[in-house]
Amino acid sequence: MEERRIAVLSVIVEKREQAETLNRYLSEYGEYIIGRMGIPYREKKVSVLSVVLDAPSSAVNALTGKIGQLDGVTAKTLFSKY
Repeated sequence: MEERRIAVLSVIVEKREQAETLNRYLSEYGEYIIGRMGIPYREKKVSVLSVVLDAPSSAVNALTGKIGQLDGVTAKTLFSKY
């Protein structure tokens, strides 16, 4: 069994029409999500999400990759050392 690590997934959504797909991906990995915060920045017409996970690195990387392939969406992850 792969070791679980704490990770923060940062997401910037520039195309709001991707929100449904993004939320579906997050739901698929819901068992690993500790919490999430979404901030709509209306003046810039973007949304910024921060998702905290406790998951195997492979699961976090898979989720980040899926989200990052969405048009108009950028995703980056920061992992804890342990």
